[in-house]
Amino acid sequence: MKKSIIFSVFTLLVVFACKQTQKTLSDESYSKLTDDEKRKVEHALDGIQLADSDLEVTLFASEPMMMNPTNMDIDAKGRVWICEGYNYRNKLNPKNPYNKKGDRILIMEDTNQDGKADKSTVFYQGEDINSALGISVLGNKAIVSCSPNVFLFTDENNDGKADKKEVIFTGLKGVQHDHAIHAFTFGPDGKLYFNGGNEVQTLSDKNGKELTDDLGRPFSTYKQGKVFRCDIDGSNVEILGHNFRNNYEVALDSYGRMWQSDNDDDGNKGVRINYVMDYGNYGYKDEMTGASWQERRTNWESEIPLRHWHLNDPGVVPNLLQTGAGSPTGMIVYEGKLLPEKYQNQVIHCDAGPSIVRSYPVTKNGAGFTATINNILDGSKRDQWFRPSDVTTAPDGSIFVADWYDPGVGGHAMGDSLRGRIYRIAPKGEAYSVPKFDFETAEGCVEALQNANVAVRYLAWTKLNSMQEKAEEALLKLWKDDDSRMRARALWLLGKIKGKEAKYLQEAANDADEDIRITAIRLSRELSTDNTALLQKLATDPSAQVRREVALAIHHKTSSAAANIWAILASQYDGKDRWYLEALGISADNQWDTFFASYLAKAGEKWKTDAAAKDLVWRSRSTDNIFRLAELAKSSKDNLRYFRAFDFQSNPEKTKILLGMLDGGNATGDIMTLVFKHLDMNTAKQDPLFKSLLPKVLDGIKNPTDYLDLVKRYELKDQVARLTEMAMKDSVLGGEAAKIQIKMNGLGEFQKLTQNKDEDIVRKAIGVYGGVDEKPVTDYLVTLFNNKNLSKGVRNQAMYAMYGWNSEEILWNLVKANKVSEEVMPIAKKILLGTWHSDIRTDAMKMFGAELDKELGDINELAKGVGNVASGQKVFKMYCTACHQVKGEGVNFGPALTEIGSKLSKTALYSAIINPSQGISFGYEGYKLKLKDGTEVEGMILSKTENDINVKQIGSTNPTAFKRADIVSMEENEESLMPKFPLQKQEMVDLVEYLRTLKKQ
Repeated sequence: MKKSIIFSVFTLLVVFACKQTQKTLSDESYSKLTDDEKRKVEHALDGIQLADSDLEVTLFASEPMMMNPTNMDIDAKGRVWICEGYNYRNKLNPKNPYNKKGDRILIMEDTNQDGKADKSTVFYQGEDINSALGISVLGNKAIVSCSPNVFLFTDENNDGKADKKEVIFTGLKGVQHDHAIHAFTFGPDGKLYFNGGNEVQTLSDKNGKELTDDLGRPFSTYKQGKVFRCDIDGSNVEILGHNFRNNYEVALDSYGRMWQSDNDDDGNKGVRINYVMDYGNYGYKDEMTGASWQERRTNWESEIPLRHWHLNDPGVVPNLLQTGAGSPTGMIVYEGKLLPEKYQNQVIHCDAGPSIVRSYPVTKNGAGFTATINNILDGSKRDQWFRPSDVTTAPDGSIFVADWYDPGVGGHAMGDSLRGRIYRIAPKGEAYSVPKFDFETAEGCVEALQNANVAVRYLAWTKLNSMQEKAEEALLKLWKDDDSRMRARALWLLGKIKGKEAKYLQEAANDADEDIRITAIRLSRELSTDNTALLQKLATDPSAQVRREVALAIHHKTSSAAANIWAILASQYDGKDRWYLEALGISADNQWDTFFASYLAKAGEKWKTDAAAKDLVWRSRSTDNIFRLAELAKSSKDNLRYFRAFDFQSNPEKTKILLGMLDGGNATGDIMTLVFKHLDMNTAKQDPLFKSLLPKVLDGIKNPTDYLDLVKRYELKDQVARLTEMAMKDSVLGGEAAKIQIKMNGLGEFQKLTQNKDEDIVRKAIGVYGGVDEKPVTDYLVTLFNNKNLSKGVRNQAMYAMYGWNSEEILWNLVKANKVSEEVMPIAKKILLGTWHSDIRTDAMKMFGAELDKELGDINELAKGVGNVASGQKVFKMYCTACHQVKGEGVNFGPALTEIGSKLSKTALYSAIINPSQGISFGYEGYKLKLKDGTEVEGMILSKTENDINVKQIGSTNPTAFKRADIVSMEENEESLMPKFPLQKQEMVDLVEYLRTLKKQ
């Protein structure tokens, strides 16, 4: 258990006296430090590098004052608040210490103005905030995000300690999970904004009642990660965006624009930065079915990082920027003046994976934006333990960075529980100072409203809003300022002065600054006044950004005026701006029929020839849209996008329309294949035209994946010969062909192949068909490896094919019963020592592998070793490629490891291999399904649709769909699917040496 330690100011000053404000060690000197020396606080600044010579970084706080900061905020007094994550995932890290008092919220302050924290106060401590992921300080209150609850703490006597604790939201999933509820932030409109990753699932009020949207739909019906907004008291909660994976922290600018990051499934180089368009779908899962991005679909993207987000699907908002591999965390919009101009008004973001803090300069592009990357603070070159978890702006305009400081990046694993750092970044020579604020007068509050720190602005905004007309004169001075963002801050308050709403909305709507006009639209949505006239006026605005905002403002508006506005907006779409197109789509949600009809009344048949009108048909969900889609799908060169659009149409006549495209069998082979891929499989099989054209379609298929999809979709049992040929000759799809064949036709072909006189054919067949982890196949493999009349090579091949969840259990029972031939026992031992079954693996270690763990020794000792890269690559190919890919080679089952050396330190790599259950990558959790026929299935759940659970089984690259009706139970494993491999010490050292070379190019 962690012990409470109290340090005197003198002790702290001695510790901090060793700190330097600049990196002092040369590369050569730093390289001579031992790993233990590099971890020490006195070398903290030596391990990180500033990209900008005009800036300097200083160490504000570190262990032992604080440790493991998960999130941070800075209050109006300049005090730094952090949530600690000492009790992080202890169930999965049982060897780590646990503090029964619970985790802490700390307030750290610099009382002697030397730029370093010298006082620490425990604001609150308790097990109910273990590993909290968010803190927002609002005056004497603090909102703490810690699933399953969101707490509101109040310091009633200003002593720096919580006197009152309230629950404002509950029912959140994701307890002790990084994909849980994240931090709240105060918006320029006086509302609270927050988000949560895909473990949150839903949100309930303090009484446990699940919240609903404006149409009465429960929040749980929205997919995956979400962005929320609510009033300052927690009422009027809205969902502003959904279908993210782990959107970590939402940040707002003065105009009310929302920005955030989102993490990909580990290893897919798909980390993204998003501009959040209100009510948008961001594409992590299939919008209609909930299917995973990995499941094949028409018109999917050519590159995995793009495919990961369904970016080619109608209804998915584009990404602002994709940054590659990483573990993105905290974010701000920096609207201060202290840092150099290139950082001002830009998004600044932490990514713990590559150990970096960056800014993303944003440029307007049509209705959307583009962005580039500027590195600010980098630990990847020297100290990969630098794991920035949050960034916050202080009242003086400097920025503070919280450092989780660990060999890994969370993800259920924690290699170090006692360290953590807080850094300050500012121009050289700018010491930390906290301005004095006047929150009593309107003039003082207007001055404070312009501060870069959110906590300061909260106090100013709240006071000014309560003053109403008494604050108008002071606000008007700011409204006439030259700074657009400061004018926007004034507008949010002027527009909420009772009786003056229309006046300031009108002024703003006529402003020359497009961002002010946009702010006026957003403000109008929050007021009770009718904004129809304002929206009609701005629907023809020359700025696509303004028109985008008009579109979002009529979301779920049912008036005829709204339909007319939409038609006007749609007629201005240029056929190129995807942001604008998706804004139109969001706008028409739940009223496509009226909105699109209004557009067609103006556009007529334009959709047949005009590229922009064709895009609108592609995006439309109107009931009669399938007729237009069918025509475009037949006549357009880019017909794949139109066939994919059929998947988003709900008209029951869809199958009939698709079959009608076959032109009695005269359509091209490609068209017929696409039609067959999108038909309803239950109704199509009864259609005479379908039956008559099926042979022609199969013969004409050029793409083998299309062939397999159709055979599997319609259960075409007469395709034995073609499936066999594919299984034996197609190195990529052979395993899938074998699996489909065995499921439909049994073992017949497999058995025939193993009786061939050519041993190469026999061994090839065993390698392909033996990989199908089904009991009939396993039983047949047993007869082969125990058959002493067969050659050693065939028997060994049959034993190697016993890798697999079901096969390994059968093999273990045979070994215990002494029913495995001695000749193949060495291979059997290797399989069982590396089995996916933790119980079997434990017993196998007792039987014949107990010395392996002893030989490996301590991880820290292993990390001192130097291995051979070439030898490590051989170890990787032997043990790891069965589940992992590097640069596209290997099996796409577990996370890709192409850039794992940029993400994990040497120590973390050892830990991940030796103790895989301590850091299971999110989305790769193992599940055990029990089926009605008595069989068990082990694997990862890729997606859940209305009727199916799609599972990627161990050893397979493609998902298998199991009917929900056939599943008795579904239980998440506590152990990782990744086994502990029976590696010798040198093999382990060599493997890690190789993995360290796999870095971002």
